[in-house]
Amino acid sequence: MTPIETPEGPPRYQALFRTLLTMEVPEGYRAEIIGGNIVMSPWSKGYYLRVMRSLRTQIEPHLPTGLVVDSSPYLFALPGQERAYGPDVFVAAERAFDTEERCIDGESLTLVAELTSDSTRRVDWTDKLPVYAKAGIPVYLLLDMQEDTLSVFSTPTSLGYAERKTYRFGEKASMPPPFDFELETDGFGQGPAPEKES
Repeated sequence: MTPIETPEGPPRYQALFRTLLTMEVPEGYRAEIIGGNIVMSPWSKGYYLRVMRSLRTQIEPHLPTGLVVDSSPYLFALPGQERAYGPDVFVAAERAFDTEERCIDGESLTLVAELTSDSTRRVDWTDKLPVYAKAGIPVYLLLDMQEDTLSVFSTPTSLGYAERKTYRFGEKASMPPPFDFELETDGFGQGPAPEKES
């Protein structure tokens, strides 16, 4: 039997990682390590795809060399944070995926984006926000789908992000370095198209 590779960290964190990578997650759910526990939450609502796709296609032309943007379900171990998150959209170093491991090094991340849901909103604001900053991830996009706002966090420090700009959906959002462009948010807050009466 091949031992399961785990990221560096205390024994409890490594044990959580081994459990997470071997557990059967119910269909329609994803599992992350949040606040010292394995937390399962439902996958995104269907119409979130439109928003995630828009983020990817707008960011892609502005990627620095060697980075990729995607929304595929990958788990990132965050350095020194004893957390493992699967962001909705991410920008990371392409070379980080040259591995057979199922967990990707969080130090490869340049941007993460989370779309809140009723079940994840508190975690996205209270756990992921400070952890992403302490991990040194340059840009965190927090799309609050319940409030129809986009908060752009940048300049990470050990105390949190030093800069925050919040936009209503429909406004253009200024993306900080290394991206430097105006992100269109039209349609981000619209739910699924109403069904046509037959």
